[in-house]
Amino acid sequence: MPCGQPGSSAAPALYVVGVDVGSTAVKCHVYDRGAAVRGSSCRKVESLYPRPGWVELDPEVLWSQFVGVVKEAVQAAGIHMKQVAALGISTQRSTFITWHKRTGKPFHNFISWQDLRSAELVNSWNRSLLLKVIHVIFTVLHFFTGNDRYLAPSFLTFSTHQTSMKLSWVFKNIPEADEAAKKNNCCFGTVDTWLLYRLTKGSVFATDYSNASSTGVFEPFTKCWNPTLCSLLSIPMSIYPPVKDTSFNFGSADPEIFGVPIPIMALVADQQSAMFGECCFQPGDVKLTMGTGGFWNVNTGGSLFASHRDLFTSVDETAKMARSIVDSQGVCFVPGFQVSANNSSLCASFMGLKPTTTRNHLVRAILESVAFRNKQLFDIIVKKVRIPLRTVRADGGVSNNSFVMQMTSDLINKKIEKPSNTDMSSLGAAFLAGLASGLWTDKEQLKKLRRIEAVFEPQKDVKEYKPAMDTWMQAVKCSLHW
Repeated sequence: MPCGQPGSSAAPALYVVGVDVGSTAVKCHVYDRGAAVRGSSCRKVESLYPRPGWVELDPEVLWSQFVGVVKEAVQAAGIHMKQVAALGISTQRSTFITWHKRTGKPFHNFISWQDLRSAELVNSWNRSLLLKVIHVIFTVLHFFTGNDRYLAPSFLTFSTHQTSMKLSWVFKNIPEADEAAKKNNCCFGTVDTWLLYRLTKGSVFATDYSNASSTGVFEPFTKCWNPTLCSLLSIPMSIYPPVKDTSFNFGSADPEIFGVPIPIMALVADQQSAMFGECCFQPGDVKLTMGTGGFWNVNTGGSLFASHRDLFTSVDETAKMARSIVDSQGVCFVPGFQVSANNSSLCASFMGLKPTTTRNHLVRAILESVAFRNKQLFDIIVKKVRIPLRTVRADGGVSNNSFVMQMTSDLINKKIEKPSNTDMSSLGAAFLAGLASGLWTDKEQLKKLRRIEAVFEPQKDVKEYKPAMDTWMQAVKCSLHW
């Protein structure tokens, strides 16, 4: 479809804009009806580290970057803003901010999901008698009812990744926020909520289910903010936004921002957005993300699933170095957060170093650790999710590493598809916005737009990896006592 030109008298072509506000970059792509990228822009996210363990984002800088990439991408596409049918926004999860409801002034910078300022609170709660009592109560309830709604609270532990503890920290340490909350003048928002608030000049205050669920303060079984948890942590319920469907008409951007009132038709958390972009629409469809974090996502259909674990992995290296040697020579790499999601003091470690260890051995050990963790997480999913697993699709920067992809395929003994476009969070947001605006009619149409770049099929028996994985597991156990 030919691109329209600014000022053209021809009937305007319809495009959808997908923006992904990630942990490392703000990316924007302009898609046409065929889901082809017509224009793009990207700006690096600059994190702030005001104190050891603190990770923040400047809200004004992030706002400027967001507006900037949209304008640049539309210009690169050679179209006019009025030709944009809808805007979809994908955002990093659990990063949040609070601001004054009347003035719109933030009480603090964005507090990142990576921030560790709540570590002391987390440790205190996890050691508390009250939490042990909660475990007992919900264990009994789950035993007698069999209802999964009671399963998660029965083994609830807090971590520094969760929004809840950091939000509790805000009201304990920022008097202005606490005072405003007592007067019903404080707003809480993840990145999507705050961007929507700014885009609409304060007229719309809302979030979607995927972002709300990612905070750890939202109850998925009742689809409400959790009043019990908020009461325990002294967080006022008045601060939370209404929760809407992910694909929804959230209103339009104020015309002063982009020149025209662009409809905002989707807000979505990055993991869920990428899964939608991969067209994982059927129960049992699986998506593996390997980027800043490592995540397995499973479509469980209409059944909610209470998981016992949430694990992370991170690596960024090349496959060529790993393949230049036959093995890692017994060297093992264990990222700190791969050992335990609830211990913020753990550090990454190499084990098994020898005088003959080279840089390639270190690289291979890092890459193997990603594949081994993928195997562990996949085995947990197979054991706990009571539905047959179907197609496995992978994205994220590390999915470009053929060594990790092939080794993962071997270990889980399943075919893994890698899409041509690995910016799935942006595409997923665009798909959701395009469906809401009518640019695309249904999910079947979206499936036909998928483009697969590579397929990795099992080539080795998983038993061949057993010695190396056993050694790695031993290293993981040793790391627990660091």
